[in-house]
Amino acid sequence: MPSLKSHVVSFVLRYSRKKAFSSPENLQRWIAAARKTEDHHPPASLRQRFDIETRAVDGFPVYEIAPRAGEQKRILYLHGGAYVFEITPYHWHLIADMADRLGYGITVPIYPIAPEHDFHAMFGMVGDVYRQMLDETEAQDIIFMGDSAGGNMAVVLTMMVAEEGLSLPSRHVLISPGLDMSLSNPKLFEAERNDPWLGIPGGLEAIRMYSAGIDRSDWHISPVYGDLSVLPKTLILTGSRDLLTPDNLIFAEKARAAGVEVDVIHEQGMFHVWPLIDMPESRRARQHIAAFLNESPSPVRQDRSTRFEAPSAVAAE
Repeated sequence: MPSLKSHVVSFVLRYSRKKAFSSPENLQRWIAAARKTEDHHPPASLRQRFDIETRAVDGFPVYEIAPRAGEQKRILYLHGGAYVFEITPYHWHLIADMADRLGYGITVPIYPIAPEHDFHAMFGMVGDVYRQMLDETEAQDIIFMGDSAGGNMAVVLTMMVAEEGLSLPSRHVLISPGLDMSLSNPKLFEAERNDPWLGIPGGLEAIRMYSAGIDRSDWHISPVYGDLSVLPKTLILTGSRDLLTPDNLIFAEKARAAGVEVDVIHEQGMFHVWPLIDMPESRRARQHIAAFLNESPSPVRQDRSTRFEAPSAVAAE
């Protein structure tokens, strides 16, 4: 049963953030307002707790949270924000919690966003970040983690580096990822009514601004149509009140059919990117992420508890 706090957060989102996605014009107004206040720097409390260094890649900042002594693993964290909004304190607090729980180094690129930049600038920059990571870290020790648009970017980036012939990351953690922008799934329209946050009109405007004219059904924009066989073992966290969930479940089925190990956490009553918000459900989700990343590699798929539900056994509300 969803917590009281999740109900409160859902109510607030429906009467605030949902407005940003209700029309192209509203999204543009929210972007203009956001540009006046956005600040990509880690909160001061994080700088007091962690050794954080900053460097520039292609003229954009990249933050590095140092790993615990002796730890080799690194996470490339790609933040969400519909490709048009900057990283927020909510992202930073999730990143800090992962650093605490896992002790891994975490690389956080402040990648170029739309409408000032487009797909080519975004993936040019994060591609360069990954190449630099490969110069320092074995691919088997690298994890891609992303939420929402960042989850899309994690999958697309893996497919792009596979085409380039580079070594691939060892795992994906995808939090409410956007994996199909084609709107070909009729379940999306019912899911939109149940979603207290996202809306199709504003989402389409965000895609228009960042996609550089690439067709929405192209795998560079909708990775569900790409070569899923190149993907590493993947954890998807999605909620029953998230517009993106119907496509997340289809993606999981297709990836499994392509031979990819996929674990799905389908949380009843949860909205978009709920693991970023401090409430009982997010703490449970973060425990799942840590457990997934701490698993020992095994060629044999292990039985999962009912928390890891097969897509065919669940349906978006």
